[in-house]
This record gives sequence, C-alpha cells and structure tokens, in this order.
Amino acid sequence: MKPQELIPHRPPFLLIDEILEIRPGEYARGRWHLTGNEDFFGGHFPGRPTLPGVLQVESLAQLGACAVLADERYKGKLPLFGGIDQARFRKQVVPGDILDLEVTIGRLSARAGKGHGVASINGATTTEVDIMFIIADA
Repeated sequence: MKPQELIPHRPPFLLIDEILEIRPGEYARGRWHLTGNEDFFGGHFPGRPTLPGVLQVESLAQLGACAVLADERYKGKLPLFGGIDQARFRKQVVPGDILDLEVTIGRLSARAGKGHGVASINGATTTEVDIMFIIADA
C-alpha cells in the first residue's frame, strides 16, 4: 500500500516512501529512502548533510496517520498533531540511509489518540518519540 492512498501529504512533504505492514488503528511499519537529493540536505548542514530530527518525527507521525486512517472508523478524518513528548535523537541520519519506521497506536478514541514511534537504520534507533494527535474532519 502506498502512503498517498491513506494520507493527503504529497511531495515535497510526503516523508514516507512505502508502507510495509499495517494493522488498522493499531500499528504500521514503513520506510523512507533518503537519496540525498532532498532540498533540506543542502542547508542542513553544508558539508555534513544531516536529516533534521523534526522531519524524522514528522515521518513517524505520517506513518501513524496511515495506521489510523486505515481503520474504517476514521474515514473522512485527518489526524493532526496535538503534542510531542519524550523525543530522543540517538543517531545521525545522512543521505543514502534507509530510515525504517514503526508506530504503535496506543489510546485511540473518536476525537484523539496517542502513538509511540521509533525510527532506525539497520536496527540502530535514530529517533524515538511519543505523539499525541487529535482527529479532525478532513
């Protein structure tokens, strides 16, 4: 399944390339292939391109939104950020890396929810974060 089939994000702000596994309303696993051609690498940082941590968090949030929107109960809805807690950035992500993404949805109601996301490269965690979101009409 392609992320564009579930969420409204489009390039240049679609930060997931593929969904590898999805359990609607519960869990999703996906990937973001970083080619080095992404615009942000040119300025973050010249001579030492690094994926900004905030974009790693956004990619996890997009994957979490895919898990929520795959659940028929949320058709016509849109999960929006409500908060970010316990964000930790543990390893640099550079051009050529493949960022593996996993999000587990915890609490989920008709109006809000929480998820836990982990991004990694070859099994080494790069980012870990708790995400809160509200559910709005699309």
